[in-house]
Amino acid sequence: MTLTAVVTGGGTGIGRAIAAQLVSDGVSVVITGRRPDVLATTAAEIGAKYVTFDATDPAAVQAALDELPATVDILVNNAGANMARQGLAATAGDLAALKKLWLGDYESNVISTVLVTEALLPRLAENGRIISIGSIAGVRGSGSYGPAKAAIVTWNVELAKKLAGRATANVVAPGMTVETDFFNNTLSDERRDQLIKEIPSGKPGVPSDVAAAVSYLASPGARHVTGQVLHVNGGGHNGR
Repeated sequence: MTLTAVVTGGGTGIGRAIAAQLVSDGVSVVITGRRPDVLATTAAEIGAKYVTFDATDPAAVQAALDELPATVDILVNNAGANMARQGLAATAGDLAALKKLWLGDYESNVISTVLVTEALLPRLAENGRIISIGSIAGVRGSGSYGPAKAAIVTWNVELAKKLAGRATANVVAPGMTVETDFFNNTLSDERRDQLIKEIPSGKPGVPSDVAAAVSYLASPGARHVTGQVLHVNGGGHNGR
């Protein structure tokens, strides 16, 4: 029987790589996101289906349920953003802007993950897999983005207990990963080189590295792995 997966934020970067890997694994994949043109192109190129909605909007998530699979074997929560990298900034003393920045990161990373998961839990198959994408920033810190990713880890612990005996729930936490839009052209060559020097492996990750980790956690071989964080960062968890 063919398994079915939903990958949020599946149009580009890490999400696209994850979706493509799962398709290669023989899984029927539905990617989601807010940009229909991007989703349509990716879906056609990798052999997936797509559904357009904003994962931070409860009404949009609810409305999308009619288009999402009736049974979900694998849910990958990849949708999220670093609001500072997207141009949202807070200057010293501007408390209103600071609040907007922190709530923006919490909403885009945590709320999106919680809403989609809760909406699809009734459809989660026996022996299902929920895999959420965290970040090395969740343990090393990074403005308002790091705490948001750390919150996903804590939430996942509770989720794993809730699903015990029925399904697994894990987090994949990438380190520096190139070939994505994450840095939004804000990373200088000097800063890039410095970040790479801090990675014990001596090289940054690429989306396929993260996709391979997700593929493992989605496989039968990971049936006894739950409530965990799988770091994919070239040894950079604590830096050198």
